[in-house]
Amino acid sequence: MQILVVNPNTTASMTETIAAAARLVAAAGTDIVAVTSSMGPVSIEGYYDEALAVPGLLVEIAAGERTGAQAAIVACFDDTGLDAARAMANIPVIGICEAALSTASFIAQRFTVVTTTERSRVPVEALVQRYGMAGRARVRAADIPVLALEDPTSDAILKLRGEIARALEEDRAEAIVLGCAGMADLAAALQREFGVPVIDGVGAAIKQAEALIALGLSTSKRGAYANPLAKPYLGALKSFAPGPVAAE
Repeated sequence: MQILVVNPNTTASMTETIAAAARLVAAAGTDIVAVTSSMGPVSIEGYYDEALAVPGLLVEIAAGERTGAQAAIVACFDDTGLDAARAMANIPVIGICEAALSTASFIAQRFTVVTTTERSRVPVEALVQRYGMAGRARVRAADIPVLALEDPTSDAILKLRGEIARALEEDRAEAIVLGCAGMADLAAALQREFGVPVIDGVGAAIKQAEALIALGLSTSKRGAYANPLAKPYLGALKSFAPGPVAAE
């Protein structure tokens, strides 16, 4: 099976980190195709970045579906453009936040998401509410700019470790969810250090994508995720105009 993993920011080195984490957990016979968005912000930190990352994400998912991907993963913890991608694509599309939270719920009653900055914490809290985990999950920000995770001279990992320690002590968390795709390579080491399950959303999404493909399941096209209605789009978004679709 082939799974497309899209980094919706434009930092290729982060895509490499994400791809390595995906391949680490993928089953034998699963082909991971990891791509970097060709347009948009270098990192996604807050609502403005998220909105402008969506067009590039959709381009990559559409291209991946045309070339044989059987599922797609949005590798940003904001689940950037997830609803739009599900409406557009005919293959299952999984967001790493939803995947990580659902995985954590299988193995812990209380858990804490540790994300990057305060402006990212607020959208993640909204996703926790949306996915029905508000009674079980708390969200913390470690005051880490996303690109600092790529800088070995920064104190990003030290800050992340400190916030995890506080979550275990103050939140009584039974598991930790890493709230950024750029943290994907840290999960195993942090799990060993802290002695609790540490969930990386990229790995969780890969396993859930494999399950959906094996079960022959894809996104329902009835109701919310029905194919977009054909209509003209103007200006810079002209190429995104939906083509003719079957009547609902």
